[in-house]
Amino acid sequence: MTAAALLSDLVAIPSVCRTPNGAIVDLVRAHLARHGVEAQVLPGPEGDRANLFATIGPRDVPGLVLSGHLDVVPAGEGWSGDPFSLRRMGDRLVGRGAVDMKGFVACLLALVPEMVRAPLTRPIHLALSYDEEVGCVGVRHMIARLPELCAPPVGCLVGEPSEMRPVLRHKGKVAGRLTVRGRAGHSSRPDLAENAVHLAADIVGLVRRLHEGFSRQGPFHPLFEPASSTLQVGVIAGGTGVNVVPDTCRVEWEARAVPGTDPMTIHDVLQAGIADLVAPLRQAGRAVSVESEILSLYPALDLPDDAPLRGLAEAWSGRPALGAVSYGTEAGLFQAAGIPSLICGPGRIAEAHRPDESIGLSDLDQCCAMLRRVIAHHK
Repeated sequence: MTAAALLSDLVAIPSVCRTPNGAIVDLVRAHLARHGVEAQVLPGPEGDRANLFATIGPRDVPGLVLSGHLDVVPAGEGWSGDPFSLRRMGDRLVGRGAVDMKGFVACLLALVPEMVRAPLTRPIHLALSYDEEVGCVGVRHMIARLPELCAPPVGCLVGEPSEMRPVLRHKGKVAGRLTVRGRAGHSSRPDLAENAVHLAADIVGLVRRLHEGFSRQGPFHPLFEPASSTLQVGVIAGGTGVNVVPDTCRVEWEARAVPGTDPMTIHDVLQAGIADLVAPLRQAGRAVSVESEILSLYPALDLPDDAPLRGLAEAWSGRPALGAVSYGTEAGLFQAAGIPSLICGPGRIAEAHRPDESIGLSDLDQCCAMLRRVIAHHK
């Protein structure tokens, strides 16, 4: 099957993040089985989602991991047709997940017969994970099991859309939810209540001040735009009516950390600032509290310029490396596990997470050409 035909099958399964993914795992496993490749299905702790790992070539020899995710973001509104039915518009294929990142997965599957026929003297591992879109959830469990699945890999290529340019760096990320609690009351007597939205507004102000401090003081990394770590509030929600003092307010925030900064240090600074806001209120007997939870977390990617994997990826893709990108991937997690990693995949990231998401037929062709050079290198 061609990459385009396989992409049509993949897009037809609405494998939206945080939902069961058995159907798409079964599709991939069946395709591999038709070519004599055994897949390891690795259920996650959620019970209804799983990663998939397969090795082509000898298992006891260090090889290359080709990593992608099977989940997509929700389709949302604004599509010109069914988001889960791949259709052609000119020289582009339109559907949810077409570029992020079922296009890369389709190319992997299309090249499986060539990998099997090679034959490979060094293995190529296919690592397909779940719930990447909500914080690289599934891949953590798969990385933890790599020692039982294969010899230590020599590198990992993550196929997120990069226009087929190898990418060496991205920022790390931590995102969280704060639940601010006060005491409800009638708006005519706010002195008898505790306004959770007001306290949440103070926390939003703290977030803004911390972000401005990063912008002024750094640390800075010149390859990124912006060059400093960032911190922002993306969601704030609270209250039931204008005549009711709200007793609850939800604040969701996100930080992106330049390489060299652990995202959790930003989390810890924010938590310390919140504690400083709340402590005097509680000491005065005010009925306020703030609960905190982490929604997603992954480290930065920072592959050295002189890493051997860079030169290989440039030769495979035929394109020069790009120093850094703004989006994040599981590559930082593979690197944290001691596996040199970079990003290189088909299509443009600007096409992702939008109505009428699409990938060019030429993008798929370029990716398949790169994978053929990877196969040749591993013979």
